[in-house]
Amino acid sequence: MDKKNALRAGALAAGTTLMMLLMSSPALALTRDDGDDPGPGLSVGETLGLYVVAPLALFALIAGLVWVLDKSKDRGDTTSSNITVKGRAKAKA
Repeated sequence: MDKKNALRAGALAAGTTLMMLLMSSPALALTRDDGDDPGPGLSVGETLGLYVVAPLALFALIAGLVWVLDKSKDRGDTTSSNITVKGRAKAKA
């Protein structure tokens, strides 16, 4: 893809995104829908706990279970650092 086509694609993507942002109306979010009954808002601590701490704790739990319950054999170092080399072989005459 040459520069001209890349520039054209970037301009098209930027223009489309800008138009979508301008056409969306955030003022409509203030109008309540039928049956809409929002509860009380979350505090900062509750928000951080729900969206930061809980996913990190869940990730740590899953990673820990995988690590502890891993039944595969230990994978030794396959590089030349663990290869033992015997001394020189005796020459047969």
